[in-house]
Amino acid sequence: MAFISHIPPLEWGNYRVWQEKYKLALALSKNDLALTSPCLTETADPVREDNETNADFTARQRDHAEVRMKYDFKHKKWDISNRKCLMVVKSTISDAIRGSILDCDTAIEYLKKVKSQFTNSSKAYASTLIKKLFNEKYTGGGIREHILKMSNTASKLKPMDLGLKNKFLIHLVFASLPKEYKTFIVNYNMQPDKWDIEKFIAICVQEEERLKFLQGESTNLVKDNKRKNFNKNVKPQGKAP
Repeated sequence: MAFISHIPPLEWGNYRVWQEKYKLALALSKNDLALTSPCLTETADPVREDNETNADFTARQRDHAEVRMKYDFKHKKWDISNRKCLMVVKSTISDAIRGSILDCDTAIEYLKKVKSQFTNSSKAYASTLIKKLFNEKYTGGGIREHILKMSNTASKLKPMDLGLKNKFLIHLVFASLPKEYKTFIVNYNMQPDKWDIEKFIAICVQEEERLKFLQGESTNLVKDNKRKNFNKNVKPQGKAP
């Protein structure tokens, strides 16, 4: 149960991770026989042939009894594994996905239907994530949180073999920033060094703080100018005669 508890629930975007964790958990708990071996084919009971002596037929029945005993033992072991694999796979799939999958007698069949169902759905989900990344815009609230949000969205594409390189993700972040960051973006494109996400976040936070400081200075300057202009327009009152 300790291994099984580490299987993440299957949701849109984590099929590959879920599949790897599922098979690993069943293997480590020694319950994966139904996943690694096909169901045994039952052997037919011997039928007495024409002109076969009683002794020969009895000998064949005796040999078959041993074969049958081995088959029953192995089949029971496989059946227990199959039931456990089915129970685990169904318990680790979200209700929205499980409701669209028809029931099966074997875990292998069920996994094939999960793969088929999820492959088709994951394409639409991947398109949604990509559109979200390209349309994302920073409107405030902390640039660190904004970059981490976009990075988290991009990470959901990796299980679908659509992972983005850091360099491309950084340019997507740049495209989401307002015009105040134009000079900052130009300076980045002019330098030969490329940043990883951690360094990129740190430098963006510094730039955000710098822009806030400049904005504060500009606001104070406007207030001071208004105050000075107001004082110039006020005529001094003369003394009464």
